[in-house]
Amino acid sequence: MSSIISPLAPKTTPQLPAVAGARLATAQAGIRYRDRTDVMLAVFEPQTSVAGVFTRSKCPSAPVEWCRAQIKGGHARALVVNSGNANAFTGKSGRQACALTAKFAAAAVGCKISEVFLASTGVIGEPLDAQAFDRVMTDLAADARPDGYGDAAKAIMTTDTFPKLATARVRLRGTDVTINGFAKGAGMIAPDMATMLAFIFTDASIAAPALQSVLREGVTDTFNAVTIDGDTSTSDTVLAFATGAAAAPPISRSSDPRLIPFRKAFAGVLANLAEQVARDGEGARKLVEITVEGAVSKASARRIALSIANSPLVKTAIAGEDANWGRVVMAVGKAGEPADRDRLSIWFGGIRVAHKGARDQAYDEAAVSAAMKQPEISLKVALGLGKGRDRVLTCDLTKEYVAINGDYRS
Repeated sequence: MSSIISPLAPKTTPQLPAVAGARLATAQAGIRYRDRTDVMLAVFEPQTSVAGVFTRSKCPSAPVEWCRAQIKGGHARALVVNSGNANAFTGKSGRQACALTAKFAAAAVGCKISEVFLASTGVIGEPLDAQAFDRVMTDLAADARPDGYGDAAKAIMTTDTFPKLATARVRLRGTDVTINGFAKGAGMIAPDMATMLAFIFTDASIAAPALQSVLREGVTDTFNAVTIDGDTSTSDTVLAFATGAAAAPPISRSSDPRLIPFRKAFAGVLANLAEQVARDGEGARKLVEITVEGAVSKASARRIALSIANSPLVKTAIAGEDANWGRVVMAVGKAGEPADRDRLSIWFGGIRVAHKGARDQAYDEAAVSAAMKQPEISLKVALGLGKGRDRVLTCDLTKEYVAINGDYRS
């Protein structure tokens, strides 16, 4: 958690309302950091539905494996998240730490161990001492309150410079329901089912299979369309909890038309959080929106957009406020997707700099330079091959990124 807030941070932090059926608390467990909170507990009313998406990394953390096993039950009573230690690449001791943590939480909350969900973020490869949770769990359960979202978001931060929170209200059959979310993430972010850690809470009554459908669909163009550095975390986890405490009629099927407005509001919360992750990219000074259109398909456009977004040469050019379209051409060409050099057009900041395989004849260096000095940069590529279109968010790559990651473990 940095004391210097990203210049791209939102001007205000939303105050999230209570979600009936969910309470949160934080504590200082001393896992790695001194004099700051580093663990949070969320407590849910019985019959709370749960859904999750997780990293596709072949080296997942112990908490990811734990959640994958428990998610099959469809219900949750507790969520424990810690920062400072990812409990990844920790072997048998990591699995034991998960089992012990769940045991402590289940005893404090009064639920089954299988109803406890876990997530960890921080250093990879260091053993996690589960006894640290035992020392604080009883107090966490007693202190949990409905308005604890801001503190919870702060407790799970690592290299983040600001807490990431979002909320929405949506009407279901005459009843207003709330959707709250918070996330953490600033580095080791390249989407693959989820991105870093994010947790969504709603008082709507939605069965686990339908909630899973909403979540899986929602991450596609939000969390899975953000990249900071091209590195997929071992710990990527997005969990959604539906307490059912609102008076709205229950929804059991993913095809239920009542889910349509809920899906939209839910995706809006995810999109808000995903953009905040991009704004907090380690060392970032520019928020970059990359749009690829005219591709042979949406999937092809996504792969090309990510090729551009993950290119160190493109990202450093943007950091240097240089509209270097040659580096964009390079990134398009290496993506392994259909492209035609002589149909390619490129825009920076809404200004076309290249057209049909050459520099635009109306290119104005002064206008483009002015656009590149803005904190938010749009970069568009038109391939001229089809109707496929997609969009991803990223940030620039600065010297601060190297400094942060050179010092992180030590």
